[in-house]
Amino acid sequence: MEFKPTAISAMPPGGRFETDVAIVGAGPVGLFAVFECGMLGMSCHVLDALETVGGQCAALYPEKPIYDIPGLPEVSGRHLVDRLTTQAAPFEPSYHLDQRVSGLAAMPTGHWQLQTDAGTQVSAKAVIIAAGVGAFTPRRPPLAGIGDFEGGPEGVGVHYAVHDPNAYDGRRVVIAGGGDSAVDWALALAGKAAAIFMVHRRDKFRAADALVARLRELAAAGAVELVVPYQLKALEGAGGRLSAVEVADAAGNLRRIEADALLPFFGLAQALGPIADWVPELTDGHVVVDPATAMTALPGLFAIGDVSTYPGKLKLILTGFAEAARAAYTAHGVVFPGKRLKFEYSTTKGIPRE
Repeated sequence: MEFKPTAISAMPPGGRFETDVAIVGAGPVGLFAVFECGMLGMSCHVLDALETVGGQCAALYPEKPIYDIPGLPEVSGRHLVDRLTTQAAPFEPSYHLDQRVSGLAAMPTGHWQLQTDAGTQVSAKAVIIAAGVGAFTPRRPPLAGIGDFEGGPEGVGVHYAVHDPNAYDGRRVVIAGGGDSAVDWALALAGKAAAIFMVHRRDKFRAADALVARLRELAAAGAVELVVPYQLKALEGAGGRLSAVEVADAAGNLRRIEADALLPFFGLAQALGPIADWVPELTDGHVVVDPATAMTALPGLFAIGDVSTYPGKLKLILTGFAEAARAAYTAHGVVFPGKRLKFEYSTTKGIPRE
């Protein structure tokens, strides 16, 4: 049977919501926590600072192979995220993306109140922090007026992630950067976009050798134009609509590229941010938890994945998956106090079907 990934629809910013569990971080471990919570009858709202789900897997190495996921001898970051979102989909999680959680407070009711920088408020009975090494935000190129071209429909203007490759059909696309993400999307959009211009400050790329070799093959065939060694200089457009990207080389020579869209992939800035103020104990920038429950010293506040620490911790995705299960089972007692939890295997219990 052919696998078809589940499309993700993010909630619009703003509004007030109530849920059983709020999950801060939409990386692989956070997505699997949705599944584990759903299997125990708990609803979830997921919040992430990035524009799309997947965390580092989607943002930093979507096409790079991962070899240590049980049962999957080799899987790309993108495909792993696709499978995790599809696995979580039957439990109908709500996603709040492109929003940083700016505040978390315990309420007199025993619930937790989360606030985002976009004005969204979520009240939850339990909170699972699955924020990796903290919130990721794209590194924006220092171009005058770049904000005028951000936030528009995909396929036009400036975007730091690709949600729908089909939105770039027939578009003239400038991709800036020399790492895995930049090369991955140049390869993925080749044949869809009307033209692809790959801007990098040097002729050497940092992506995997096989991907770079494929990129040069496409360049030789005329499917991608390598604009090297150049860097972004300025943007042109009116009414929030991009019309051209100006680039410059080290000698100051300028080139104007007519373009509908600019995709800058200059990596992500990451910081623990306000998480450090929420938790009772940190060690070397990581949240200290009980390894048996994944809970902090505050009842109902959990941390899983790379953000958490305890004696003997292994920073592996599969370790985070196990922590997600521990957190969900412990959170059940917080969400449904006094309700007996009967352990059942998924082969016995099954999952919701449409």
